[in-house]
Amino acid sequence: MENRNLLAYIFILLKGMAMGAADVVPGVSGGTIAFISGIYEELITSINNVNVSLLNTLRKEGIKAFWTKLNGNFLLALLLGIGISVLSLAKLISWLMENEPIPLWSFFFGLVVASIILVGKEIKKWNLAAIIILILGAAIAFYVTKLPPSENSASLPYLFFSGALAICAMILPGISGAFILVLLGSYKTVLDAVHERDLKIVITVGLGAIFGLLSFAKLLKWMFVHYKNLTLALLTGFILGSLNKIWPWKEVLETKMFGEKIITIKDQNISPFSFDGDPQLISAIILALLGFSLIFILEKLAAKK
Repeated sequence: MENRNLLAYIFILLKGMAMGAADVVPGVSGGTIAFISGIYEELITSINNVNVSLLNTLRKEGIKAFWTKLNGNFLLALLLGIGISVLSLAKLISWLMENEPIPLWSFFFGLVVASIILVGKEIKKWNLAAIIILILGAAIAFYVTKLPPSENSASLPYLFFSGALAICAMILPGISGAFILVLLGSYKTVLDAVHERDLKIVITVGLGAIFGLLSFAKLLKWMFVHYKNLTLALLTGFILGSLNKIWPWKEVLETKMFGEKIITIKDQNISPFSFDGDPQLISAIILALLGFSLIFILEKLAAKK
Protein backbone atom coordinates (compact mmCIF):
# COMPACT_ATOMS: atom_id res chain seq x y z
CA MET A 1 0.00 0.00 0.00
CA GLU A 2 1.02 3.63 -0.45
CA ASN A 3 3.22 5.66 1.88
CA ARG A 4 1.23 8.75 2.83
CA ASN A 5 1.82 11.88 4.86
CA LEU A 6 -0.61 13.45 7.32
CA LEU A 7 -2.23 15.66 4.67
CA ALA A 8 -2.99 12.61 2.50
CA TYR A 9 -4.74 10.93 5.43
CA ILE A 10 -6.76 14.09 6.08
CA PHE A 11 -7.97 13.89 2.47
CA ILE A 12 -8.91 10.22 3.03
CA LEU A 13 -10.83 11.25 6.15
CA LEU A 14 -12.71 13.85 4.09
CA LYS A 15 -13.49 11.22 1.45
CA GLY A 16 -14.83 9.02 4.25
CA MET A 17 -17.04 11.89 5.39
CA ALA A 18 -18.38 12.20 1.84
CA MET A 19 -19.07 8.44 1.78
CA GLY A 20 -20.91 8.65 5.08
CA ALA A 21 -23.00 11.59 3.88
CA ALA A 22 -23.94 9.69 0.72
CA ASP A 23 -24.92 6.56 2.63
CA VAL A 24 -27.40 8.55 4.71
CA VAL A 25 -29.42 9.27 1.55
CA PRO A 26 -31.49 6.32 0.26
CA GLY A 27 -30.60 5.94 -3.40
CA VAL A 28 -27.02 7.24 -3.19
CA SER A 29 -24.17 4.82 -2.51
CA GLY A 30 -21.01 5.47 -0.53
CA GLY A 31 -19.35 3.14 -3.02
CA THR A 32 -19.94 5.74 -5.73
CA ILE A 33 -18.06 8.34 -3.68
CA ALA A 34 -15.22 5.88 -3.04
CA PHE A 35 -14.93 5.21 -6.75
CA ILE A 36 -14.95 8.80 -7.96
CA SER A 37 -12.48 9.88 -5.27
CA GLY A 38 -9.95 7.28 -6.41
CA ILE A 39 -9.91 4.96 -3.39
CA TYR A 40 -12.35 2.22 -4.45
CA GLU A 41 -9.86 -0.47 -5.47
CA GLU A 42 -7.68 0.20 -2.44
CA LEU A 43 -10.75 -0.09 -0.20
CA ILE A 44 -11.72 -3.44 -1.75
CA THR A 45 -8.14 -4.72 -1.48
CA SER A 46 -7.88 -3.61 2.16
CA ILE A 47 -11.14 -5.32 3.10
CA ASN A 48 -9.98 -8.40 1.22
CA ASN A 49 -6.85 -8.47 3.39
CA VAL A 50 -8.98 -9.30 6.45
CA ASN A 51 -8.56 -13.09 6.58
CA VAL A 52 -6.94 -15.89 8.59
CA SER A 53 -3.45 -15.06 7.29
CA LEU A 54 -3.81 -11.61 8.86
CA LEU A 55 -4.16 -13.25 12.29
CA ASN A 56 -1.11 -15.39 11.56
CA THR A 57 0.82 -12.23 10.73
CA LEU A 58 -0.22 -10.74 14.09
CA ARG A 59 0.85 -13.87 15.95
CA LYS A 60 4.18 -14.36 14.17
CA GLU A 61 5.34 -10.85 13.20
CA GLY A 62 3.62 -8.55 15.68
CA ILE A 63 1.26 -5.59 15.62
CA LYS A 64 3.30 -3.39 13.25
CA ALA A 65 3.36 -6.01 10.46
CA PHE A 66 -0.32 -6.77 11.13
CA TRP A 67 -1.27 -3.10 10.85
CA THR A 68 0.77 -2.64 7.68
CA LYS A 69 -0.76 -5.69 5.98
CA LEU A 70 -4.23 -4.55 7.02
CA ASN A 71 -3.51 -1.07 5.57
CA GLY A 72 -4.71 0.09 8.96
CA ASN A 73 -3.94 3.81 8.62
CA PHE A 74 -6.05 4.01 5.46
CA LEU A 75 -8.99 2.08 6.93
CA LEU A 76 -8.83 4.00 10.22
CA ALA A 77 -8.88 7.40 8.47
CA LEU A 78 -11.69 6.31 6.16
CA LEU A 79 -13.87 4.76 8.90
CA LEU A 80 -13.27 7.78 11.14
CA GLY A 81 -14.48 10.05 8.34
CA ILE A 82 -17.57 7.91 7.75
CA GLY A 83 -18.32 7.90 11.48
CA ILE A 84 -17.89 11.67 11.83
CA SER A 85 -20.14 12.25 8.85
CA VAL A 86 -22.91 9.90 9.99
CA LEU A 87 -22.92 11.42 13.48
CA SER A 88 -22.65 15.07 12.40
CA LEU A 89 -24.27 15.29 8.97
CA ALA A 90 -27.00 12.63 9.18
CA LYS A 91 -29.46 14.99 10.90
CA LEU A 92 -28.69 17.79 8.45
CA ILE A 93 -29.15 15.59 5.38
CA SER A 94 -32.31 14.06 6.85
CA TRP A 95 -33.62 17.59 7.43
CA LEU A 96 -32.75 18.57 3.85
CA MET A 97 -34.52 15.46 2.52
CA GLU A 98 -37.65 16.47 4.44
CA ASN A 99 -37.56 20.22 3.80
CA GLU A 100 -35.44 20.86 0.68
CA PRO A 101 -35.62 17.61 -1.32
CA ILE A 102 -35.35 19.13 -4.80
CA PRO A 103 -32.08 21.05 -4.26
CA LEU A 104 -30.58 18.06 -2.39
CA TRP A 105 -31.52 15.49 -5.04
CA SER A 106 -30.39 17.91 -7.78
CA PHE A 107 -26.95 18.11 -6.17
CA PHE A 108 -26.71 14.31 -6.02
CA PHE A 109 -28.06 13.98 -9.56
CA GLY A 110 -25.29 16.22 -10.89
CA LEU A 111 -22.76 14.30 -8.84
CA VAL A 112 -23.92 10.92 -10.17
CA VAL A 113 -24.06 12.09 -13.82
CA ALA A 114 -20.44 13.22 -13.53
CA SER A 115 -19.62 9.88 -11.88
CA ILE A 116 -20.91 8.01 -14.94
CA ILE A 117 -18.55 10.00 -17.16
CA LEU A 118 -15.63 9.52 -14.78
CA VAL A 119 -16.08 5.77 -14.28
CA GLY A 120 -16.85 5.28 -17.97
CA LYS A 121 -13.52 6.93 -18.84
CA GLU A 122 -11.76 4.12 -16.96
CA ILE A 123 -13.11 1.52 -19.40
CA LYS A 124 -10.08 1.05 -21.64
CA LYS A 125 -11.64 -1.17 -24.28
CA TRP A 126 -15.16 -0.67 -25.57
CA ASN A 127 -16.45 -3.80 -27.29
CA LEU A 128 -19.74 -5.68 -27.58
CA ALA A 129 -19.22 -7.49 -24.26
CA ALA A 130 -18.58 -4.22 -22.40
CA ILE A 131 -21.67 -2.60 -23.93
CA ILE A 132 -23.88 -5.60 -23.07
CA ILE A 133 -22.57 -5.68 -19.47
CA LEU A 134 -23.12 -1.93 -19.09
CA ILE A 135 -26.71 -2.22 -20.33
CA LEU A 136 -27.27 -5.22 -18.03
CA GLY A 137 -25.92 -3.31 -15.01
CA ALA A 138 -28.12 -0.31 -15.82
CA ALA A 139 -31.18 -2.55 -16.21
CA ILE A 140 -30.53 -4.29 -12.87
CA ALA A 141 -30.08 -1.01 -11.00
CA PHE A 142 -33.16 0.52 -12.66
CA TYR A 143 -35.21 -2.56 -11.78
CA VAL A 144 -34.06 -2.38 -8.14
CA THR A 145 -35.13 1.27 -7.89
CA LYS A 146 -38.62 0.35 -9.13
CA LEU A 147 -39.21 -2.47 -6.63
CA PRO A 148 -41.81 -1.78 -3.92
CA PRO A 149 -40.71 -2.21 -0.27
CA SER A 150 -41.55 -5.56 1.34
CA GLU A 151 -43.44 -6.08 4.57
CA ASN A 152 -41.28 -5.93 7.67
CA SER A 153 -39.53 -9.15 8.71
CA ALA A 154 -37.94 -9.68 12.10
CA SER A 155 -36.59 -13.26 11.95
CA LEU A 156 -32.88 -13.40 12.84
CA PRO A 157 -31.75 -15.46 9.78
CA TYR A 158 -33.58 -13.01 7.50
CA LEU A 159 -31.99 -10.04 9.28
CA PHE A 160 -28.55 -11.65 8.91
CA PHE A 161 -29.23 -12.00 5.17
CA SER A 162 -30.50 -8.41 5.03
CA GLY A 163 -27.33 -7.09 6.66
CA ALA A 164 -25.14 -9.07 4.25
CA LEU A 165 -27.03 -7.89 1.17
CA ALA A 166 -27.26 -4.27 2.31
CA ILE A 167 -23.52 -3.96 2.95
CA CYS A 168 -22.78 -5.51 -0.46
CA ALA A 169 -25.02 -2.89 -2.05
CA MET A 170 -23.40 -0.16 0.01
CA ILE A 171 -19.94 -0.79 -1.46
CA LEU A 172 -21.31 -1.12 -4.99
CA PRO A 173 -21.33 2.22 -6.84
CA GLY A 174 -24.87 3.20 -7.74
CA ILE A 175 -26.85 1.03 -5.32
CA SER A 176 -27.83 2.22 -1.83
CA GLY A 177 -27.56 -0.16 1.14
CA ALA A 178 -30.22 1.75 3.08
CA PHE A 179 -32.60 1.42 0.13
CA ILE A 180 -31.95 -2.35 0.00
CA LEU A 181 -33.01 -2.60 3.67
CA VAL A 182 -36.25 -0.82 2.77
CA LEU A 183 -36.83 -3.18 -0.16
CA LEU A 184 -36.21 -6.25 2.01
CA GLY A 185 -38.61 -5.00 4.67
CA SER A 186 -35.90 -4.88 7.34
CA TYR A 187 -35.59 -1.11 7.58
CA LYS A 188 -38.07 -0.60 10.46
CA THR A 189 -36.71 -3.57 12.45
CA VAL A 190 -33.13 -2.33 12.19
CA LEU A 191 -34.13 1.27 12.90
CA ASP A 192 -36.15 0.24 15.99
CA ALA A 193 -33.34 -2.04 17.19
CA VAL A 194 -30.83 0.82 17.08
CA HIS A 195 -33.17 3.19 18.90
CA GLU A 196 -34.18 0.58 21.51
CA ARG A 197 -30.63 -0.81 21.95
CA ASP A 198 -31.79 -4.30 20.96
CA LEU A 199 -28.33 -5.88 20.89
CA LYS A 200 -29.57 -9.25 19.60
CA ILE A 201 -30.85 -7.72 16.39
CA VAL A 202 -28.03 -5.17 16.05
CA ILE A 203 -25.37 -7.89 16.46
CA THR A 204 -27.19 -10.21 14.03
CA VAL A 205 -27.35 -7.51 11.33
CA GLY A 206 -23.77 -6.52 12.10
CA LEU A 207 -22.51 -10.09 11.72
CA GLY A 208 -24.41 -10.37 8.44
CA ALA A 209 -22.78 -7.14 7.27
CA ILE A 210 -19.30 -8.41 8.20
CA PHE A 211 -19.94 -11.71 6.42
CA GLY A 212 -21.29 -9.94 3.33
CA LEU A 213 -18.49 -7.39 3.26
CA LEU A 214 -15.66 -9.93 3.54
CA SER A 215 -17.27 -12.33 1.04
CA PHE A 216 -18.22 -9.70 -1.50
CA ALA A 217 -14.86 -7.96 -1.29
CA LYS A 218 -13.19 -11.20 -2.42
CA LEU A 219 -15.52 -11.41 -5.43
CA LEU A 220 -14.96 -7.76 -6.36
CA LYS A 221 -11.19 -8.11 -5.99
CA TRP A 222 -11.22 -11.21 -8.22
CA MET A 223 -13.34 -9.37 -10.80
CA PHE A 224 -10.98 -6.38 -10.85
CA VAL A 225 -7.93 -8.63 -11.23
CA HIS A 226 -9.35 -10.87 -13.98
CA TYR A 227 -12.06 -8.81 -15.69
CA LYS A 228 -11.35 -5.17 -14.83
CA ASN A 229 -12.76 -3.74 -18.06
CA LEU A 230 -16.06 -5.64 -17.79
CA THR A 231 -16.28 -4.90 -14.06
CA LEU A 232 -15.93 -1.17 -14.76
CA ALA A 233 -18.63 -1.47 -17.44
CA LEU A 234 -20.94 -3.20 -14.94
CA LEU A 235 -20.33 -0.56 -12.25
CA THR A 236 -20.91 2.22 -14.79
CA GLY A 237 -24.22 0.56 -15.64
CA PHE A 238 -25.17 0.37 -11.96
CA ILE A 239 -24.55 4.11 -11.55
CA LEU A 240 -26.46 4.90 -14.75
CA GLY A 241 -29.48 2.84 -13.66
CA SER A 242 -29.54 4.51 -10.24
CA LEU A 243 -30.33 7.90 -11.82
CA ASN A 244 -33.99 6.87 -11.86
CA LYS A 245 -34.03 6.87 -8.06
CA ILE A 246 -32.51 10.32 -7.60
CA TRP A 247 -34.37 12.38 -10.24
CA PRO A 248 -35.35 15.49 -8.22
CA TRP A 249 -38.94 15.93 -9.42
CA LYS A 250 -41.30 13.13 -8.48
CA GLU A 251 -45.00 12.59 -8.04
CA VAL A 252 -45.66 10.48 -4.95
CA LEU A 253 -48.32 7.85 -5.63
CA GLU A 254 -48.22 5.82 -2.40
CA THR A 255 -46.52 6.07 1.00
CA LYS A 256 -46.19 3.90 4.10
CA MET A 257 -45.15 4.45 7.71
CA PHE A 258 -41.98 2.69 8.88
CA GLY A 259 -41.86 3.56 12.57
CA GLU A 260 -41.80 7.36 12.66
CA LYS A 261 -40.59 7.65 9.06
CA ILE A 262 -42.78 7.97 5.99
CA ILE A 263 -41.31 5.91 3.15
CA THR A 264 -42.43 6.40 -0.44
CA ILE A 265 -43.58 3.03 -1.81
CA LYS A 266 -44.53 4.18 -5.27
CA ASP A 267 -43.70 7.32 -7.21
CA GLN A 268 -42.98 8.43 -10.73
CA ASN A 269 -40.53 10.87 -12.27
CA ILE A 270 -42.10 13.95 -13.80
CA SER A 271 -40.96 17.08 -15.62
CA PRO A 272 -40.13 20.05 -13.37
CA PHE A 273 -42.73 21.98 -15.39
CA SER A 274 -45.39 19.43 -14.33
CA PHE A 275 -44.38 19.52 -10.66
CA ASP A 276 -47.18 20.38 -8.24
CA GLY A 277 -45.56 23.23 -6.33
CA ASP A 278 -42.39 25.29 -6.65
CA PRO A 279 -39.98 23.31 -8.88
CA GLN A 280 -37.05 25.46 -7.62
CA LEU A 281 -35.59 25.15 -11.11
CA ILE A 282 -32.83 27.78 -10.79
CA SER A 283 -31.47 26.45 -7.48
CA ALA A 284 -31.80 22.89 -8.80
CA ILE A 285 -29.71 23.69 -11.89
CA ILE A 286 -27.07 25.53 -9.83
CA LEU A 287 -26.74 22.67 -7.34
CA ALA A 288 -26.70 20.02 -10.08
CA LEU A 289 -23.83 21.92 -11.76
CA LEU A 290 -22.09 22.21 -8.39
CA GLY A 291 -22.39 18.45 -7.80
CA PHE A 292 -21.21 17.78 -11.35
CA SER A 293 -18.18 20.05 -10.92
CA LEU A 294 -17.32 18.65 -7.50
CA ILE A 295 -16.67 15.20 -8.97
CA PHE A 296 -13.99 16.50 -11.31
CA ILE A 297 -12.46 18.53 -8.48
CA LEU A 298 -12.30 15.31 -6.44
CA GLU A 299 -10.74 13.54 -9.42
CA LYS A 300 -7.99 16.15 -9.64
CA LEU A 301 -7.35 15.94 -5.90
CA ALA A 302 -7.23 12.14 -6.12
CA ALA A 303 -4.70 12.40 -8.95
CA LYS A 304 -2.37 14.51 -6.80
CA LYS A 305 -0.81 11.77 -4.70
